[in-house]
Amino acid sequence: MFSIQEVIQITAGSALQLACPTDMIQQLLIDSRKVVFTETSLFFAIAGERHDGHLFINELIKKGVRNFIITNLLYIPTYEKEAGKLNINVILVPNAIDALQKVAEAHRAKFSYPVIGITGSNGKTIVKEWLYQLLSPDFRIVRSPKSYNSQVGVPLSVWEMNENHNLAIFEAGISRVGEMQNLQRIIQPTLGIFTNIGSAHDEGFENTVQKIREKALLFKHCPSYTTHKVLLNNIEMNSIQNFTVLNTTQTNTGETIFDLAYQHEIFQLKLPSIDKAMLENMLTCLCILLHFNIPFATMQTRFNTLRPVAMRLEMKEAIHDSYVIDDSYNNDLSGLQMALSFLKSQQQASQKVVILSDMYETNLPDAELYQIIATMLHGASIQILVGIGKKIKLLEDFLKINKKINTHFFEDTATFLASPFVHSFHHSLVLVKGSRAFAFEKIVKKLQKKTHGTVLEINLDALTHNLNFYRSLLKPATKVMVMVKAFAYGSGSAEVAQWLQFHRVDYLGVAYVDEGVFLRKNGITLPIMVLNPTADSFGVCATYNLEPEIYSFKILEELLSFFYAQETHFPNFKIHIKLDTGMRRLGFEAHEIAKLGKMLVDRLPHEVRVASVLSHMAGADEAQHQNFSQHQIAVFRQATLDLEEILGHTFLRHIANSPAIARYPEAHFDMVRLGVGLYGVETTGLYSKELATVATFKTIISQIKHIKAGESVGYGRQGVASTDMTIATIAVGYADGFLRRLSKGVGKVAINGQLAYVMGNVCMDMTMVDITHIEANEGDEATIFGENPTVFDIAEALGTIPYEVLTLVSERVKRVFFTE
Repeated sequence: MFSIQEVIQITAGSALQLACPTDMIQQLLIDSRKVVFTETSLFFAIAGERHDGHLFINELIKKGVRNFIITNLLYIPTYEKEAGKLNINVILVPNAIDALQKVAEAHRAKFSYPVIGITGSNGKTIVKEWLYQLLSPDFRIVRSPKSYNSQVGVPLSVWEMNENHNLAIFEAGISRVGEMQNLQRIIQPTLGIFTNIGSAHDEGFENTVQKIREKALLFKHCPSYTTHKVLLNNIEMNSIQNFTVLNTTQTNTGETIFDLAYQHEIFQLKLPSIDKAMLENMLTCLCILLHFNIPFATMQTRFNTLRPVAMRLEMKEAIHDSYVIDDSYNNDLSGLQMALSFLKSQQQASQKVVILSDMYETNLPDAELYQIIATMLHGASIQILVGIGKKIKLLEDFLKINKKINTHFFEDTATFLASPFVHSFHHSLVLVKGSRAFAFEKIVKKLQKKTHGTVLEINLDALTHNLNFYRSLLKPATKVMVMVKAFAYGSGSAEVAQWLQFHRVDYLGVAYVDEGVFLRKNGITLPIMVLNPTADSFGVCATYNLEPEIYSFKILEELLSFFYAQETHFPNFKIHIKLDTGMRRLGFEAHEIAKLGKMLVDRLPHEVRVASVLSHMAGADEAQHQNFSQHQIAVFRQATLDLEEILGHTFLRHIANSPAIARYPEAHFDMVRLGVGLYGVETTGLYSKELATVATFKTIISQIKHIKAGESVGYGRQGVASTDMTIATIAVGYADGFLRRLSKGVGKVAINGQLAYVMGNVCMDMTMVDITHIEANEGDEATIFGENPTVFDIAEALGTIPYEVLTLVSERVKRVFFTE
């Protein structure tokens, strides 16, 4: 934090206007859309190639921002003219980015704790995020948000340092000579990581050696680590690897065991057998754990719980029962590898397709480049490659050896779009990955399922964040079952389940057998518990390896009758026993445990196993029910002990739902059931700020009308204008999940950051809202719920709970899944 006077000194700027000389700066701002704090923010008006920050100054003044760094004197007359009215500070500097960097550099100088600087061609964000996970138990860490590693991203990251931290981890990325010196001065690392060297940004350097030298300037005053052989063997580098790999062994469970030597000690580390780059990143993280003297046994425990870092991809529903993975603005080798890995991990389609353009700016000879790409494609389990461009046809020769890949080549995007082949993908997963010049967004638009502009956006990174937050409340051995019933609380069951499978949750839960069958048909291999089986569904459960919940003697008798009527055995059949500990809905009661246990021992086929025993808490989200909740937990604990003794074997025990995970650690037992909390709804109020918004329900303005006082709006003429008004018709109605109960001012949507209330009655497919006070245009977005209004706001307006609001969103509303 600096005073505005200190900012003037640090930047060597000129105070053009100093109406508030005692202002203290707490936030640095470069994007007018992201202003949160006003009086304590300092806005840097950066003039870029596409946007000039000066154009947004008046907008920010209206919002209450009063501290500005500018570079263009043309904007001074506005300030001088209004000097008597505007309570603002304006500082003129030659270069706004330079001023931003100087402020961050001065801020960095206040702190003496260790700072890790990370650079390299690829893997910076992954290593940073993994280090954060691995070191968080020992340090209070500040780190770069997302991949903020540029000339403006780094100073914004460093500004987040404060006295509450004792370790910082920052990325630094450069694309040309002369950039790293600035970032080094800002970060001032005490320890460095050089992830690797590759083809990214080759065009900004004469050769690889020059690129290594420039990146290595980040570490000119500190030691650095790397596991990349090219770097280790380069005489220009001062990086070291502080351990030696003595041996590697592949296990039959898909893991790699490393025998390692460090400071005259031998130890072993088991890592998942993922691709070479990911293993290299993990071993780079190992260097840092060793540097900080993390015990060997502790390291293994932490690597076991390491979570994958999300990729910048967007998956959308497409025509002909397909999905399109939209990565249409970027095409480089590392990005292609990440996209192909994501494609390979998805199993919800019978056919996988890659649409790929020529790849630019790698500085590799064409033959070598396309040989590398062919190798990537061979390992991606794809069936069809569509190549677009003049050079990509070189892939044809390299792919001939793999007869499983059918290739089709087009000279440009327009030719492909005009061909009948664009309509040939059915039940496919299509990765669209192209350099910006090829305008592959046109392909995505062509393939996308056509809708009326209303979508439910699902932020997979937020989903991951929430999952990991709840995991952080659990002991390492506690398993997680995620509930994906009711179309995954409206979010899309198959897509969410794929993501959860990628993030290695232990179980999924569905309400009905057909939901489980749908997941199996879409490539889900995780164990799936079915909450509400019926007598005629047990055969389907056996066929699709679904695990029914048994909650009454009647359903148990029907299950036993099914087994005895079959001529085959069911060695993999598992069941789950539901106990009623106070919910009074479904389940066996405590006094029935002896009878239940005897039936299971005497009559259940010996190959059929009780996988878990569960119950459900009735009031875990409210503190007023604490005594009752603790009573439920105690009853459950004793009942499961009694049943375990009768059965003679252990089983998983689970009673905690999302609110119980947060409120009752003693209820975690062997597994918890994460439901609505995963989707960002924390009903206890204890951790609301910890969760991220997953679902954003959006539509568009179809038309804007100006109406006179006294005119009516909509069916039944229920909306009557009291004055002249401007109304917008938005493309959402009760058939989409925007209920008719939100009519006549009960409901509200956000348009351009301001709330617009419903005018008249909600229609089936359309709704009219009052935008008299809002500047808006036809085609602008309207947010029904998300960050604002929230799903809680809609629930309050409807007099219901967020669960219902989420599940109300119609399946006709297109789901768009994305990662940052």
